[in-house]
Amino acid sequence: MGPDRVLAILLLCFALVAPLAAQPLRVVVISDLNGSYGSTEYAPRIDSAIDRVIELRPDLVISTGDMVAGQRRPHLSRNQVRAMWSSFHRVISDRLAAAGIPFAVTPGNHDASAYHGFEHEREIYRDEWLPRKPDLDYLDDRDYPFFYAFEMNGVRFVSLDATVLGPLRGDQLQRLEKVAKDAETVVTFSHLPLWPFAVNREREIIGDHALESLYRQTGVDMHLSGHHHAYYPGEKDDILYVSQACLGGGSRKLIGDRHRSAHSFTVVDVDDSGHISLYALKEPDYRNRVDLETLPERIVTPQATLRRMDLAR
Repeated sequence: MGPDRVLAILLLCFALVAPLAAQPLRVVVISDLNGSYGSTEYAPRIDSAIDRVIELRPDLVISTGDMVAGQRRPHLSRNQVRAMWSSFHRVISDRLAAAGIPFAVTPGNHDASAYHGFEHEREIYRDEWLPRKPDLDYLDDRDYPFFYAFEMNGVRFVSLDATVLGPLRGDQLQRLEKVAKDAETVVTFSHLPLWPFAVNREREIIGDHALESLYRQTGVDMHLSGHHHAYYPGEKDDILYVSQACLGGGSRKLIGDRHRSAHSFTVVDVDDSGHISLYALKEPDYRNRVDLETLPERIVTPQATLRRMDLAR
């Protein structure tokens, strides 16, 4: 057997046993699309945002919660809650599905609050999403669509069930540790952020140092969150904490800023080496990026100091 043939056989054997290289991945993150309590109407800018999202052809769209406008007292009826979800699916979910884009959601306080009295809204949230469960490579899905984990192109994603202020409930930390262990790239997403971003929402956080320690221990790369209605990509201890702007009503000011955050969505690109880059596209046509230099260099609170992403790398 000649040397060229031996080399060809060796290369073929290597190809058969070598792990597949990670592929580039594009993810769009949308958040806080709801309007006033009980509303079944969505702002026209959301139609424009979804048009642009589809044009970008991401591999995945993530929602960090508050897709409908529940959690009201006196309570909304089941029919009212169902009507809100019907509108949401018509305006967002069905369009993404028709474009063949998987849509991963996490509960918000206005979608599926875990506070007492809103059990029916959590039940409806589950019932709405179970039939729409995207076809993904799940690592833990027994509590979908609340806490669950999946892998895509070498990146592990974990949805955290965070609709109540304070540390995560149940066994989420233990399950996150199991899923994140030995992973190359890990992205978590939840409605509440771990740390504060916006004025007058400083206490509306997870604020759990045990979760932060687990992030460092397991090498979590990024946490995507909603609820604070202001865009900011901040870094702490080599972990990116990215707060999403809202697409619905109620944009807010970042801590240390004088201006309300523009309505926008976030684009996350992960290259084949696992490097993460991201930017936000803002209204009205979602073609122009939010200029990072217009955002505070740091967000400083008693709980944490976050450095703007471009200053931390």
